[in-house]
Amino acid sequence: IRNIHNKMADYADRLSAYPNKGVCGLAESIDPARVFQNKIKSLAQMIRESKHTVIMTGAGISTSAGIPDFRGPKGVWTLEKQHAREEKRKSRSNAKKRELEGTTESDLKSDTTPPPTQKQASSEANNNASSHVTPNNADDSTNSNNSEETQSSAKKVKLSSSFEQAKPTLTHNIITKLIQEQNSNERQRSFFHHCITQNVDGLHRRSGLSRDHLSILHGCVFTEQCKTCNQEYFRDFDVGGVSFQPTGRKCTADDCDGDLIDTILDWNDELPERDYGIAMEQCTKADLCLALGTSLRIEPAGSLPLSARKFVIVNLQVTPKDQYATLIIRSRVDEVMKALVEKLYV
Repeated sequence: IRNIHNKMADYADRLSAYPNKGVCGLAESIDPARVFQNKIKSLAQMIRESKHTVIMTGAGISTSAGIPDFRGPKGVWTLEKQHAREEKRKSRSNAKKRELEGTTESDLKSDTTPPPTQKQASSEANNNASSHVTPNNADDSTNSNNSEETQSSAKKVKLSSSFEQAKPTLTHNIITKLIQEQNSNERQRSFFHHCITQNVDGLHRRSGLSRDHLSILHGCVFTEQCKTCNQEYFRDFDVGGVSFQPTGRKCTADDCDGDLIDTILDWNDELPERDYGIAMEQCTKADLCLALGTSLRIEPAGSLPLSARKFVIVNLQVTPKDQYATLIIRSRVDEVMKALVEKLYV
């Protein structure tokens, strides 16, 4: 597990600089056991009564696969902000220390030497001026120290891993089962009908979920797309890149040979028209939308569940959409889904 933290940080590093990443590091809470069971019972009843249920997933459903989220207590952006504050504190501390050391040295010199002549004083002032730390020199010194500290901090966030090592979680597999298997069995009722994901880790696809039942809003590190015919290729390796850059491979569809590009969105990129359109259609049609492991802070995706007649939040932290939710469950997503399946099949 410890070796599976790096690629999410690498993915975050691909994105262009963006200061407005929202609230990070909020406290997490878990419902007491009795409250949890009552909420699961209510959720199961809502799902039974719903004729069309849509699932929306965020980074919280992949943390049990070892992939960090962004805004949790140990999230990529949370740690990034913590390290930035620590570096700033160290920089101020080092500057203060240099200032105090300089003052002490000056005081010692004045205590142990006789008063200088006017000529000596002038010469000493010039020498001190030339050896004094200027802003540029201070930056060079600080950057040298901070470079090592920053690299050390980065290692704490990037623990050497890859998306390729991650495997679908219990939640991924249950979603696939409740969408795909039941849609293919006319004798069984489909509890879930469509999944919308903000995740780039490809774990929904790896769990076997059909692309027809999946709207991918922010791209996928394993997916490249033909710029000419839009054919998608789901790979077993991270294709690299961000913001629809050529990957160096070609489309193999008949009579095409177009350039393949990555599918990862950068901050200012528009959501993919087809996937976002289907997501809006599915949420508008839904009697119930179940938002799993998402802070609902990234727009426009975060507002999609509000289009459903009812929506439920499963998340350890508060979200800006809590006031609109019919039900909020504070618990780990895998535990919710396990208990939900047991209740649905009673």
